Amino acid sequence: MNEFADGLKNRTKQLALRIIKMSESSKRSIAADILIRQVVRSGTSVGANYREAYRARSDAEFISKMGDSLREIEETAYWLDLLGDSGIVPKQRLTELETEINELTAIWVTIIKSKRRNHPS
Repeated sequence: MNEFADGLKNRTKQLALRIIKMSESSKRSIAADILIRQVVRSGTSVGANYREAYRARSDAEFISKMGDSLREIEETAYWLDLLGDSGIVPKQRLTELETEINELTAIWVTIIKSKRRNHPS
């Protein structure tokens, strides 16, 4: 992997770990448990899908896997919004996660657009 790809691999792993830690310290209720499970699932899938994309056998497969990862980023943003808006997790505890999600979204969109532009199918 190159330095940029390694950096993204690390960022997605750190995102997953921060979400896991946040989930472990959240208050518990039926709704909290459902939302926490969802955000942990989607938040940990971002990096898994990114790793699959990086190992893609073709540009089309790379774009597809990056699209899968982007969908997980967007889903994670949704669950974080619900956790904050519902009061299950204090909004101020989510600020750094939401910033990272927004930055990763911008990076993913740029990568996908660039790959499509440089390698049209």
